[in-house]
Amino acid sequence: MWDLSCVDWEERIRSGRSLIPDLPLFQREADLAVRFFDALRLPDVPGMPLLRDAAGPWFRDIVRTVFGSRDPDTNERLIREVMALVPKGQSKTTYSGGLMITAMLMNLRPRAEMLFVGPTQAISDRAYNQAIGMIEADPELLKRFDPVPHLKEIRDLLNQSSMKVKTFDLNILTGAMPVVVLLDELHLLGRNPHAAKVIRQIRGGLEKNSEGFFLIITTQSDEPPAGAFRDELITARKIRDGKFKGQIVRSMLPVLYEFPADIARDQAKWQDPALWPMVMPNLGRSMRLDSLVRDWETERTKGEKDIRIWASQHLNIEIGIGLKSDGWPGAEFWERSEDPAITLEFILEHCDVVVVGIDGGGLDDLFGLNVTGRHGETREWLSWSHAWCHEGVLERRQTIASRLRDFAEAGELTIVDDELKDISEIIEIVQMIDDTGILAAVAVDPAGLGEFIEALAEIGITQEDGRVIGAPQGYAMMNAIKTAERKLANGTLKHSASKLMAWSVSNLKIEPTATAIRATKQNAGDAKIDPVMALFDAVTVMVKNPEAAGSAEIFVL
Repeated sequence: MWDLSCVDWEERIRSGRSLIPDLPLFQREADLAVRFFDALRLPDVPGMPLLRDAAGPWFRDIVRTVFGSRDPDTNERLIREVMALVPKGQSKTTYSGGLMITAMLMNLRPRAEMLFVGPTQAISDRAYNQAIGMIEADPELLKRFDPVPHLKEIRDLLNQSSMKVKTFDLNILTGAMPVVVLLDELHLLGRNPHAAKVIRQIRGGLEKNSEGFFLIITTQSDEPPAGAFRDELITARKIRDGKFKGQIVRSMLPVLYEFPADIARDQAKWQDPALWPMVMPNLGRSMRLDSLVRDWETERTKGEKDIRIWASQHLNIEIGIGLKSDGWPGAEFWERSEDPAITLEFILEHCDVVVVGIDGGGLDDLFGLNVTGRHGETREWLSWSHAWCHEGVLERRQTIASRLRDFAEAGELTIVDDELKDISEIIEIVQMIDDTGILAAVAVDPAGLGEFIEALAEIGITQEDGRVIGAPQGYAMMNAIKTAERKLANGTLKHSASKLMAWSVSNLKIEPTATAIRATKQNAGDAKIDPVMALFDAVTVMVKNPEAAGSAEIFVL
């Protein structure tokens, strides 16, 4: 089994070197595949130049590696997958169409099936149409291949193999046993609740052929990565970074054109066009830097939302929080205020006072809990959050189901069944905090929380003793919202690393009036904000500079 890690990738990408590690390829196979690929023509460029002259070396390296990994004696391919994360405009779809023709020319299996797959029919068609164009541009290829446009199929007259367009659908792809599959624009499947199952079917079919090969090509998502896209990206990064040393892992070759972390997290750096060639392997061919700079200058004047979308598509910048023009100003500072050291235990160990914020709705909402404490020495506010949701939400809100499952897998969300253990689990956390002696109060959205208030009373936390506070809602929450954003901006509010909270913050919409503001959702139903509203509930008490229960006064808000 080959080691497909590339632990020096940051050094390689900074110096413009290949992101594919040195591998013991079967050289004859590799050279033959490159010759086939180089002899193809670009069908949609004046003069239809040969790929030998037009294609970027970065993709030729992929071709060489993919086909050079097949052992001609056993017909076993030692690299079964490639995941290529490449920005928009780098001709990855066109070149992939050329790779599919190369696969047909290299194929030894009679009646083999090769598939073009995408999240939509139009995306599936793109590489297929480029492949047809390359065939029609070469009289010799037209003798061997028979394009059948109305069936979205290309037939090999030599051995009755075929390339077909298939819809990304579980019913259609179940049972398929392809030799090669091209999946284009995986990032668009982040919201598809069935994407992981479909990809599993594709892999299962490919495994039945020893030379089976899966090519995934995609840009970065213009939203925080979710679902199947997030899972595949995490796996690819771990393989690249050598995190699976000594473990059995799928033979995926990661080719990820993304900035090193020190650049990706610093807007001042990645906005510098001098660094863009790092992640644009086809620059000077399909893209020109001067036109990109002009496009960038236009988009950056439109606001943060357009900046992030442009950067995700052209520079593969991963979106931590998708900012909106009418979003919460505090979202701009949310990412940089993250502190991975902050956990619930850390807060209880280092804070001298804690406020619990609660925001819950019906079975279609999340039940959000926030714990915000004041550090005993620095006086900074430290925040930790968790949420609960009923399993029915995953059925009713399928556009966010994969995202919620991601949060649950990360330990940031608990999915409950009809026994509804959310309240009992929250009460256990409140009890644990109260036992430390540093709980000042529990601040709640009063609407619909009668059952929760009763459960708090059972552990001795009541409105009568001033430790259950009804947090002001609507426009009356303006002070808490503005306080939180100011403390994020000046660095005195730190929070735990939580994709759930980052998503909730990105869903916030601020509605202004002549004299006030209020927080609401960007999109009704699917855009959940309960966890961040729980934070604001906690802030309504924290702004009063509370003391722990032993010396607490009655709060009047």
